[in-house]
Amino acid sequence: MEFRKARWKTRLKRFALAVDAWIGDTLWGAGRRAGERYERIRSFADRFTATGGKRVAAELASEGLNIGIVGSLVMLMLAIPAFREGREEALKHQVFAVTFLDRYGSELGHRGARHDDSLKLEELPDHLLKAVLATEDRRFYDHFGIDIFGTFRALAVNARAAGVVQGGSSITQQLAKNLFLNNERSLDRKIKEAFLALWLECRLTKNEILKLYLDRAYMGGGTFGVAAAAEYYFGKSVKDVSVAEAAMLAGLFKAPTKFAPHVNLPAARARANDVLNAMVDAGFMTAGQIDSARRNPATPIDRKRDSSPDYYLDWAFDEVRKLSEDGKIGPDRVLTVKTPHDPAIQGQADKAVEAILRQHGPAYHAKQAAAVIMDPDGAVRAIVGGRDYGASQFNRATANRQPGSSFKPFVYAAALSSGLYKPSTIVTDRPVCIGNWCPNNYGRSYAGSIPLTVALAKSINTIPVQMSIAIGRATGETHEARAARIGRTKIIETARAMGLTTPLTDTVSLPIGAAEVTVMDMAAGYSVLANGGKRAKPYVATEIHNSQGDVIYRHDRDEPPAKQVLSSQVAQDMNFMLSKVPTEGTGRRAALEGVVTAGKTGTTNGYKDAWYVGYSGNLVGAVWFGNDDSSETANMTGGSLPAMTWKEIMQFAHQGIELKPIPGVTPTSDPKVAALAKANASATAPAATAPGPGAGHLPQRSFEVLNSVGQMFREVGVRRPGTGTTQARAGRFADTRSGYFN
Repeated sequence: MEFRKARWKTRLKRFALAVDAWIGDTLWGAGRRAGERYERIRSFADRFTATGGKRVAAELASEGLNIGIVGSLVMLMLAIPAFREGREEALKHQVFAVTFLDRYGSELGHRGARHDDSLKLEELPDHLLKAVLATEDRRFYDHFGIDIFGTFRALAVNARAAGVVQGGSSITQQLAKNLFLNNERSLDRKIKEAFLALWLECRLTKNEILKLYLDRAYMGGGTFGVAAAAEYYFGKSVKDVSVAEAAMLAGLFKAPTKFAPHVNLPAARARANDVLNAMVDAGFMTAGQIDSARRNPATPIDRKRDSSPDYYLDWAFDEVRKLSEDGKIGPDRVLTVKTPHDPAIQGQADKAVEAILRQHGPAYHAKQAAAVIMDPDGAVRAIVGGRDYGASQFNRATANRQPGSSFKPFVYAAALSSGLYKPSTIVTDRPVCIGNWCPNNYGRSYAGSIPLTVALAKSINTIPVQMSIAIGRATGETHEARAARIGRTKIIETARAMGLTTPLTDTVSLPIGAAEVTVMDMAAGYSVLANGGKRAKPYVATEIHNSQGDVIYRHDRDEPPAKQVLSSQVAQDMNFMLSKVPTEGTGRRAALEGVVTAGKTGTTNGYKDAWYVGYSGNLVGAVWFGNDDSSETANMTGGSLPAMTWKEIMQFAHQGIELKPIPGVTPTSDPKVAALAKANASATAPAATAPGPGAGHLPQRSFEVLNSVGQMFREVGVRRPGTGTTQARAGRFADTRSGYFN
């Protein structure tokens, strides 16, 4: 046994020695062969050894190659984002150009681009092309898309002037920005612009680039391109513009808003004079040739703002673009849109808002207002987005504001839908708290047991909070705060279903109006009640035609049927209760003579916002008063100026039309209503053909005069806040500590 072990050890030693010898021999041989190869390579390389000037040149070439490779990789990295922006479709892209018509087919106004690219470059006047090239890119036909010399010249001029007085971008770069990029001032945008300019130079000829630039550049006044600008500013074809007019047009490329002649004629003429000087400096024209243009500067046609429903048009344009984004109107961007806009109601709404603000606004410290009038199906008839569009284009009809108690119908609708309440249900106005929050009524007093209808008409605060708790407890939750949270979730769901689109923050004070809504959404939400429970999404387009005149969209054909979001019984019960507000509750100043209506007032903490939202069987209207900075008013409630304005609009709008009943409210219960309905039905017999309120009865102008006279007499009796007897003081049922009332 020992002998065998010794023999195996001997064998292992011999094997290990053999492996070691093989490894050593292999490594030594490999090293020797590597050394021989190295010597051969060095010997070969020695033949190319350079000294003196040759060595310097070789080193520079080597470093240049390295830098070039790295630079190329960096340029490629920078170019990739730019080329992603560059799309062939953009070369053919059209901006929206929309003509709006009112409900009778008359032109209402324009939004979007006024665009005309029908002319060829050869048809444009030579002096117009020279004016553009002289002021924008004199070396346009000599560079490759980026004017290196022009860029350095602009840098030098700007450095001497200690400011930006001359641009360095070529026409090709400007076109790249117009087609693919925005006006952001950043290095990233300039890099993309440079690469896209090179791409355009590779894809298009110089004349094609110049033509695109002249057609796509914004020229102020909603116009794109020199052809549309010539028509807009001078009322003539671009082929007929004079040297002075061409200089004024060329001056618009730098700053179209600043130098638009209909906005600032002296600035436009001064800029045109600079263009004339540039034409002489560039050698395109002589001083004698431009002398007449200097002595006779261009005069644009009068473009004073016509009376147009600008807030309505702004909103309508946004809605049309949404239809395009949804793929409902195809690729065409030159459209004619027929709207449900009613010019008579719009005019009355504008006048009512201005008249009420002028007469009562200073006393109430209220400076702004907004209103939306629509049909119960959502067709928007009129929008007042503010007091003066010329002074402020901010559309208050689509801005977020707290609704106060005008939000309560959504709470009541959720409660009635749960089956826990009916209009006749007796509820108890009593103290209620959720955590440490306790809403109070005006004067911190409570009405005790009252019918639900009275609670809504009197805008009692504690009842909606109790409702939110009751809705939650119906699910089996016993904890009061958690039950209230469940109830508020149901209220939010109901409000969303009825048309509120703004974020509704779930807070304990939500049931009494702590969320934010828009005037548009409030009108849409109340439309659900007016039409018997169906969702009424606000819409502006009844019919859309493309540039060939084909009908590409019809609301009644291309939109789904309205969804039933409240049962007809709940809608009727809500209408019955809300019909008491203008007759027995806080909205008495909104009551119409001879027309059954329903509605709700709303006032927020500190009297910052005041609302009246109401409806008949024919129309729905929402009115808001307040201030843009959310400053407090002088005790203005929803039952004061908003209700008065709503009445002035709606009384006019219901003249001469067939009165429709509100679901669940009997119109014949009031003899005056029945008599007026009969008279209106006679006035709107088939023989009547004149459109709008007053058709077949009295001319519209007659109604306007009579309404203004009647308003003057009625307003004589309106007391200023502070007298102690107005509804502004007598109609409130919550204190400022609770936050939301009326």
